[in-house]
Parts: sequence; C-alpha cells; structure tokens
Amino acid sequence: MTKSENIIDVRNLQTSFFTSALEVKAVDGVSFSVPKGKTLGIVGESGSGKSITSLSILRLIQNPGKIVGGEVLFNGENLLSKSESQMRKIRGNDISMIFQEPMTSLNPVYTVGQQISESFQIHEKLGKKEALKRSVDMLKLVGIPSPEKRVHQYPFELSGGMRQRVMIAIALACNPQLLIADEPTTALDVTIQAQILELMKDLQERLGMSIILITHDLGVVAESCDYVAVMYCGKVVEYASVKDLFRNPKHPYTVGLLNSLPRHDEDVEGELEIIPGSVPNPSELPKGCRFAPRCPFATDLCREKLPDLEEDENGNQIRCWIYSDEWDGDPEVSVNEKRTSQS
Repeated sequence: MTKSENIIDVRNLQTSFFTSALEVKAVDGVSFSVPKGKTLGIVGESGSGKSITSLSILRLIQNPGKIVGGEVLFNGENLLSKSESQMRKIRGNDISMIFQEPMTSLNPVYTVGQQISESFQIHEKLGKKEALKRSVDMLKLVGIPSPEKRVHQYPFELSGGMRQRVMIAIALACNPQLLIADEPTTALDVTIQAQILELMKDLQERLGMSIILITHDLGVVAESCDYVAVMYCGKVVEYASVKDLFRNPKHPYTVGLLNSLPRHDEDVEGELEIIPGSVPNPSELPKGCRFAPRCPFATDLCREKLPDLEEDENGNQIRCWIYSDEWDGDPEVSVNEKRTSQS
C-alpha cells in the first residue's frame, strides 16, 4: 500500500510516562496505516495503550507523559514536527476526536449550540448567529429530533444517546478528513449503540472521511471496520483486514479475544473461554514476548526474546515467534493446529 493511499501513517510511535524513578512505556513502537475513506479498529484489553495512541496522534499527551519517538504522517506531513499553533488548526478541523464519556467531555455550563458553534467560530471565523444556524444543521445531520429546540439545551437535559450524537456533531462540524472515536458507545444500551455505529458508518459514506475506532469490543469491530490493529502492552501484535482477522486469526492473544466472544450463530455448550491471567503492570513488563506469561504456546524463546512485527504475503502483520524460522516449539504441530487447539 503506497503512502498516497493512506490518510495517516503511524511509524514507530513511542509515548512514555516518567516518574522520578522510572520510565513507563505506554506506547512502545506502534506502527499502522489508515487508508483514505476506510475504518481502522484498534482493539485490546484495558491498559493495552489504545487511548494513549489516539491522544498521541493529536499530541494531547500531558505531563508526566511525553511522546519520545516515531512519526505520525498525516497526508504525508509529520504531526510530531508541527508547532502547537499549527496543531490547534489541525485539531477539530482536519482531525477530530470523539472522547469516551460525553457527560465529562461536554461542558455542563454551556448549551449544546454554544459548544458546537465554537468549532465554526474558531476554524471558519463565523459570527455567533451563523455559527448557531450551522449548529442546528449539524444536529439534524446526526439525527437529533427538534434540533432548533435542542440547540438551546444543556447537556444534562439530554439522554446519553443524544449526548453522544452531540459529541459526533462537534467532531464533524468542520468536515474532518480523519475522525478518531475512542469507545464511542461506552455506557450506551445495545439499541442506542447500534444506532450510533450506524450513524458513523452513514456519515463516513456521505462525507468520505477515514475513521480510527478504538474499542475493546470485537463485535463492534466486525460490524464497523475494514482493518484491525490488535494491541497488547503498548505494542501492535497483529494487524490485518477484518475479513482475514476473523477468518484466520494468527496471534494467540487475538485467538483468545475471539474465543471469549459469545456466538449467536451456533450453539456452544459450557462457559465462554477466558484468557488466563491479566495484563502486566507497564512498569514491570516481562523480558521477552509480553503475552508469554498468559500464552499456552510460550517457549523459552518467547520468554527470553521479544518478536518483531513481521508482514506476510497478504500485507497482514503478526508479532509472534510461532510464525518465524526461530520457533523452538514442537515442529510436528502445524500453525493451524496451534491456533485452533485453543477453540
């Protein structure tokens, strides 16, 4: 895939948090691309570095955090080399973000209309009256009923689903080329969740934007994404098209996540499978592969040496010794058997 086909290329991104005693690597050499007009899902358990990655893209990391390396190429230009004033023009204009919890992201003392209008006033230099009119149009666009009334209401007067739609309206106000959605359906019931995801998909098709969707829910990824980056302990362990990932997952962690999903298309007896153990403390990471302490296939090689992210013939990427010539496990067991033996 050539650069020109991608809206964003993240290369070896590194973000750390510093204390007086140590450096905690929250994002440790993350690389991925998002093709224009497509959706990339970033998945993983809590603590895997998903949200820090998204905040790093927009350079919203605050002390004691710091981006310490890598590149974020947006339309070929490195965002990490931009000045803060240049980034302010990009945020909300070219790249927008929907944050996890709308009740804490929306300002309780300003009306919905005032908060949407701010984007138009800052980036398009509109007056208050014209900005408010455009705000009504945005509420219509995201499917909020009676937008002329809602534009004068405060966040606490709206339901959770409506507040999330307001967040989307704010994010899309200036027709961004890239939308980053961090757990956009958290705390919403299943019906509203489906409506929000369908709304984002419809707006993407109408506006032609690209999306980075951050979630822990692989079911959401299956419905909404074109590509998937699976993260674990600050690193991407698998990157593939949605079709390839669900049809033929390769990393044991990805398989574990998929095996823990309830299935509605087949009868499964007994309890759902779980991944044993928990995500390690980022300040006490294992020496080799970070998933090795929880992996049923781990060998001495896995526990001693961290594998690189390797690309296969289909352009998919995998960080696992099982697929390398150095693998020191049972040579009689095929990769396919290694994968499916967990099921």
